[in-house]
Amino acid sequence: FPHELSGGMRQRVMIAMAVALEPKVLIADEPPTALDVTVQAQVLETLARISGDLNGSILLITHDFGVVASAADRVMVMYAGKLVEQGPVVDVYRRPRHPYTAGLLAAMPRIDDVPGDLLRIAG
Repeated sequence: FPHELSGGMRQRVMIAMAVALEPKVLIADEPPTALDVTVQAQVLETLARISGDLNGSILLITHDFGVVASAADRVMVMYAGKLVEQGPVVDVYRRPRHPYTAGLLAAMPRIDDVPGDLLRIAG
């Protein structure tokens, strides 16, 4: 029964249902949300493996730049419902062109940061 499955197992079932028809594009809206870090990694690995097996693409929708960095080749940043920046993940992370993208990157906690308040992004 569905209520007996863990969050990670439910995500895997949904992924299996989504790929049953072998789509060329799979849209994954916040797949790792509400999962612990270990299960998040497993779900993202499953998506990557499926993408390769199907020779298709995944449109990964997420607010987590850490997930983007580990799972994506390209990134698109939206602000107020509009696309404000796009490009290869490495390029966007190293040289953000839009102030919102720069703010998002600056707001990410880093292991080498001194503890304190995170940057706030107005708007």
